[in-house]
Amino acid sequence: MEARLSLEFLEDGLVRNAAGKAFQAWKAYLGALAAEHRDELKPLYPGSCKIRAGEEEVEDVDVVIALAPTSVMFKIAAELAKFAGVEVVKNTAIALQLHRYQYNGPDPEGLLTDIPDDKTAAHLICALLQPFSEHLGELYDNVCGTLKKQTTSPSSPIPGKKSL
Repeated sequence: MEARLSLEFLEDGLVRNAAGKAFQAWKAYLGALAAEHRDELKPLYPGSCKIRAGEEEVEDVDVVIALAPTSVMFKIAAELAKFAGVEVVKNTAIALQLHRYQYNGPDPEGLLTDIPDDKTAAHLICALLQPFSEHLGELYDNVCGTLKKQTTSPSSPIPGKKSL
């Protein structure tokens, strides 16, 4: 659902919103993949904690799987790469950059994010969502295919984005 919303936002020219949804889609996928490999992740997170006072303790590995905090996404991805391939790490890096871009916007100087402009962000969104393209069908093909076909013309860098 988040991936589909990301593409719809991108199609409408709402690139920062699209980046946020693409990040959420990847984070959810990473959490699902982590759940499938819970036993392999348990040695990395061996403790337990209480989420709320008075409640039972929850194993740390389950908290990490449920929340997939941004602070440990690389660590999770590195471990999961043993089972799911190195693309998990690469896509996690893209997702985290898109997350920074969502909050800071384009940054030509590269001080707050490595994404200099909306067009670069749009291409990275499509790259991040590519593993889900089969499930996204025509929407992915239309939005991301349009980006691939575009030239470097500054007049319309993103589908739906109006030039000033």
